[in-house]
Amino acid sequence: MKSVLLIGLGNFGMMTAKKIHELGHQVMAIDKDEARVNEVLPYVTNALIGDSTNESFLESLGINNFDVCIETIGSDFQSSLETTSLLKELGGKMVVSRANREVQAKFLLRNGADEVVNPEKQIAKWTAIRYTSDHILDYIKLDENHAIFEVDIPDAWIGKEIKQVDIRKRYGINIMAIKENGTMNLSLLPETKFMSNQTLLVLGEHKAIQKCFHI
Repeated sequence: MKSVLLIGLGNFGMMTAKKIHELGHQVMAIDKDEARVNEVLPYVTNALIGDSTNESFLESLGINNFDVCIETIGSDFQSSLETTSLLKELGGKMVVSRANREVQAKFLLRNGADEVVNPEKQIAKWTAIRYTSDHILDYIKLDENHAIFEVDIPDAWIGKEIKQVDIRKRYGINIMAIKENGTMNLSLLPETKFMSNQTLLVLGEHKAIQKCFHI
């Protein structure tokens, strides 16, 4: 279980708080808006109304006691930048800040952020890849070149064994799991056969996966 300080309770911050709660971690949430603070109370360990650009206020929270500090202020970049800088100055072990543009990300990284997330950019990429392909059902980016994709099994593979298609040798793609009716099978053998009601989780380079699955 981790201790998380979450600053900013807009839509993204609120969804982040709920997910962290769902994962079983302790969350301290901060926002200047009383209504937002009251709304998040069922999902956090504690919530306070306060200004995260106020050094005295932040210092009173004991920033170095949190495993992760997540700043999700999206509407006021100046406040986002000041908050990020203060979090690091006050001993933040891991400071994660939200950016809406690339230039914001650069400033945040220079001023104390250990990591930067850009929700709109990440969702835009996912949407573009997911809905311009007939075969991709989901994907998780690992770096600039590699990702995990959930893909439909090509018709030509149905009834064949993994060793027969051998995409690891031909394309450098690893089959991580076979998904059927929402259940993952991770215990795959070379003799495991592909069925028509299944999908695959594969790991590899974007270009190799595009070539292999004709995406």
